[in-house]
Amino acid sequence: MTHVIHPFPPLYDQDSKILILGSFPSVKSREQLFFYGHPQNRFWKLIAGIFDEAVPSTIEEKSELLHKHHIALWDVIKSCDIKGSSDSSITNVVANDLSEILEAADIKTIIVNGKTAEKFFNKYTKNKINREAICMPSTSPANAAWSLEKLTDTWKEVLLAPLR
Repeated sequence: MTHVIHPFPPLYDQDSKILILGSFPSVKSREQLFFYGHPQNRFWKLIAGIFDEAVPSTIEEKSELLHKHHIALWDVIKSCDIKGSSDSSITNVVANDLSEILEAADIKTIIVNGKTAEKFFNKYTKNKINREAICMPSTSPANAAWSLEKLTDTWKEVLLAPLR
């Protein structure tokens, strides 16, 4: 177990309408200092597919894609004890303060990416901000039961609603 502090800031701007929260960045994401850095994570393919865009490869392209579609990204957890990238090993959680994003942007929808993010959101964040989050199936490669196509269909409905 290693005590890890979240190593990079949230991604948002004043035009963000949707906030997607992960649990805590993987080892690969921590190395890259950006969200969903593991090449097997389907997050970037999912977002690109929903908005009919090219899959971004650089951090700059990823940031531009999210800003263009009014999506903010952050994680529920600010620091924790974790073994590698294993969500099931997470203990000693300190949650991120979402007020910075919620005060700067008119967030219509909060989405948690997977059950671990949902668990920690409900435990540490929900009552503080007095807002619900929609739990979507995880884009992690560990969620092998969901194909990219099935993930995209499911996420699309929820992601496009606040943008209509």
